[in-house]
Amino acid sequence: MSRALIIGGTRFIGRHLVTELLDAGYEVTLFNRGNHDNPFAENDDVAQFTGDRTSDAALEQARDEVDPSIVVDCVAYYPGEVRMATEIFADVDAYVFVSSGSAYGTNEIPKREGQTALEPCSDEQAVDDSHESYGARKAEGDRAVFEAAEDGVRAMSVRPTIVYGPHDYTGRLNYWTERVRSQDRVLVPGDGTNIHHLVAVENVVRAIRTVAEEGTPGEAYNVGDHRVLTLGEVVEQIATGLDADVEIVTAVERDLADGGLEAGDFPLYNPNPHLLSTAKLYDLGWAPVDPTDAIADTVTTAYDTERDPGPDPADTEGVLRSLDS
Repeated sequence: MSRALIIGGTRFIGRHLVTELLDAGYEVTLFNRGNHDNPFAENDDVAQFTGDRTSDAALEQARDEVDPSIVVDCVAYYPGEVRMATEIFADVDAYVFVSSGSAYGTNEIPKREGQTALEPCSDEQAVDDSHESYGARKAEGDRAVFEAAEDGVRAMSVRPTIVYGPHDYTGRLNYWTERVRSQDRVLVPGDGTNIHHLVAVENVVRAIRTVAEEGTPGEAYNVGDHRVLTLGEVVEQIATGLDADVEIVTAVERDLADGGLEAGDFPLYNPNPHLLSTAKLYDLGWAPVDPTDAIADTVTTAYDTERDPGPDPADTEGVLRSLDS
């Protein structure tokens, strides 16, 4: 039986990945500091190795004790962490770095692996912990993967766009779910046709396993839902999943400004279309779930979020009243 070591594994993508790998017959070990509750603490099929991923000694000990076939790095946020991991796990069958669609540096439609330029990353950005350097750090992590592969390491990366699903602690999709759940009319910025490519967490973990098993070392693979929805369609799918009857009311910037709001205040809104090509991943045999089913599963599953993004409901109600007058 193949052994998988997941660096991270207890919060969102990682906990879904555990289930994906167990169902595929892997022995699974989690490597993390133990700062978050372990949802698999009572599961005898999931082992826990407590350690700091910034410690090369801890990673080496985990490597020696677990002897993993594949390593999935869910929590590498700095390129130095990727370089350390690819050196320590140089002999595994597959090392998969979870990168991000934010690694791309230009607004091409769609963004394609190996064609669309990545964000540059300065030495200062490589160790910065701000949101502004996130994409640059992920891009440099990808370059570390490519360099490792040139040295013979079976290292690859996956680049998911914004991920949604049960246990998503960011609250981004949940903002819209709660609006649909509690209101008859839902305010959507723009004309509802804004596109920010989303991806179900189920599709991400299927992609990770597919890349680990079938991917080519030194390659990156975009991950996004195979069917792309506009923001208005996302809200409609949420309503369908909740069996709710809501009216979508769109508002341009001028209307939003009357209520002290901007389009960027709303989760999942992007002024520029953000779309990833998934053809390369699909060619590996990736079998994604449809977003209709994934959204329905998300909105009907109870889970807690750590963040509460989006405008205050009182402010959106004010804009709706203004539009009615």
